[in-house]
Amino acid sequence: MKTSESAENYLETILILSHRLPVVRSIDVANELGFKKSSVSIAMKNLRENEHITVTDAGFIYLTDSGRQIAEMIYERHEFLSNWLIQLGVPEEIATQDACRIEHVISPESFAAIKKMKSPLRCEAPTAD
Repeated sequence: MKTSESAENYLETILILSHRLPVVRSIDVANELGFKKSSVSIAMKNLRENEHITVTDAGFIYLTDSGRQIAEMIYERHEFLSNWLIQLGVPEEIATQDACRIEHVISPESFAAIKKMKSPLRCEAPTAD
C-alpha cells in the first residue's frame, strides 16, 4: 500500500518523538511540525483509519507494525541521504531539506544502490602509463 508524503512525514515525526518523549500526543506532533492541532487531528484520524497508528483513550499515539515499518524506512532514508549529501559538500541545511524531499520519491532499488556504495566520494585518479 502506497502512503502519501504527508502520512510518511507524520509517521516519521511520531517515531522521532517516541524516542524523545515518554508518550506522544497530537499536540506534540503539532508543536514539532509547527502545524495547527486541528490539521494534526485530521491526519491522525487518517493514520488511525489506515491502521498505521493506535490512539489510546488518554490520547497517546502508538505506531502499529505497518506504521513503524514506514516510519523507520523514511527515517533511515532521511538520515542516510542527509549525511551523504553533506559528505558531498552540500551545506547541512540544504542537504537536510533535499533529503526530506528525496526520501519520499526514491525507489527502494536506487536507495539500496546508493547505500551499497563504499564511499560517495570515491574517485579514481587517472594513472600515468
